[in-house]
Amino acid sequence: MEELTTTFHALKEWAIAIQALEVGSTIMLLRKGGIHERGGRFQVAHEQVLLYPTYEHQQQFLLKPEYANRVCPVTSGWHPETIKISSFAQITDILPISDEDTVNRLLPFHIWNDDFICDRLKWKANQPLFILLLRAYKLRQVEEIPYLEKYGGCKSWIDIERTVNLQNSQPVLSDSQYNNVVTDIRSIIGNRLYSSTV
Repeated sequence: MEELTTTFHALKEWAIAIQALEVGSTIMLLRKGGIHERGGRFQVAHEQVLLYPTYEHQQQFLLKPEYANRVCPVTSGWHPETIKISSFAQITDILPISDEDTVNRLLPFHIWNDDFICDRLKWKANQPLFILLLRAYKLRQVEEIPYLEKYGGCKSWIDIERTVNLQNSQPVLSDSQYNNVVTDIRSIIGNRLYSSTV
């Protein structure tokens, strides 16, 4: 796949999860889709995306303690006037999983706790839980964009008003580091993979 040099496509995710991606603590996100997803199902709209931090729905009780302690609760509807985007990611793997045992075995590889896993598996129980593996890159400089109302709501994908330059971004993990983690995750999943879109 040809690498982009600029983009305005963004993936919305909890700020604490983006922080973990940006320091290499995780390469994994778990998704079942936002309320406003097309067709009510999670879909990957773009493989290279800016990482757009959100704050309103971060729940401390759904995070492992080391991450929960770093979340400051905000009131419903709150958002910063300016959004700081400091990274983008290449989504390298999209792994839909329905097997609860397999999802539980992936616990060491992400920031959420058992309560989050249980909640995600029960919600839309007939649909798989999507494991996204992301190769994160720090942007050369932090981009600050004004918050717009159209960025809000329970949706995964947005297009921001400004095109962001991705050139000279630095990968958070080396090729070997990233590939080793991907290999470990795929070895756990093995033949339990529900289906694959990559």
